[in-house]
Amino acid sequence: MRRILVLLNARAGTLVDHGPEPVRAALGALGAGGRQVDIHVVAPKAMPAAIAEAARSSHDALVVGGGDGSANLAASALAGTGKVLGVLPFGTMNLFARDLRMPADIDEAVAALAAATPQEVDLATLCGRPFHSLSGIGFFSQMARAREETRGHPLGRFLGVAVAALRALRRSGRFRFEVAVDGRRETVDAVAVLVTNNRFGLDWRRPRLDEGLLELHIAEDAGTLGLARAGADLLTGGWRDNPGIRSMTATSVTISHVRRRAWTTTDGELVRAKMPLHYGVRPRALTVLMGPPDETPTPAVRTDAVAPA
Repeated sequence: MRRILVLLNARAGTLVDHGPEPVRAALGALGAGGRQVDIHVVAPKAMPAAIAEAARSSHDALVVGGGDGSANLAASALAGTGKVLGVLPFGTMNLFARDLRMPADIDEAVAALAAATPQEVDLATLCGRPFHSLSGIGFFSQMARAREETRGHPLGRFLGVAVAALRALRRSGRFRFEVAVDGRRETVDAVAVLVTNNRFGLDWRRPRLDEGLLELHIAEDAGTLGLARAGADLLTGGWRDNPGIRSMTATSVTISHVRRRAWTTTDGELVRAKMPLHYGVRPRALTVLMGPPDETPTPAVRTDAVAPA
């Protein structure tokens, strides 16, 4: 890589907390070896256009500093172009950046990026649009919707998340839908559905990003305590031992419902999508910068999940 373009989301948590100048200073390390590094701080509303322009530019690598939403925009734009994507974990969840072995500390993340190697990874798709980590409906989307409504809560982020969880619990209920998993259909009553790109381990890390698989999780316990437990287990990684959550692997998933649209949260972004929802896999569709291996390996994913008969 000789020319690197860095786009920093001006409202990403790290930039808001520390300011852009320390980040700019740390990114100077990427210029070692004669690389040309261009750094731009971009307003959130301007990020889609800036990323689309980057995909057409003469730069051979794009690095985005932001959350999973910014990484989603970049992954969608760069898929199939041959350009390399790097991600700095400057958002809230940073699922994709964590799987690319990017530390949360600014200097450590830049050092990992400088030592990273290109690797091809899978993307999942929702109705043809790529995503890098996960997409959910039901309780999961209501949680995202409520979180957006409580963003900037005067008593802080933690209480804002708690308020969002309470709102999501009030709005969520059991709904009936038809799911087709690799062509096998069944009718399901559930409170939430989560589709992930490849399989997550118990610590919400993926041992592999190139399995060529989706994993479908269906939360079927509609009681308030069941919802609360499912939400807690999903946050702490205990969902595989929750009897109210079924998991199965597939290469295609279609979710149908009598409603014309449904709230979905995909890579942290909330969208009201048209039904039915078609999920698929694009194997090795994106080239990313993968950081050096962790000292502690990611726990393996159990392989006892199967699709419905």
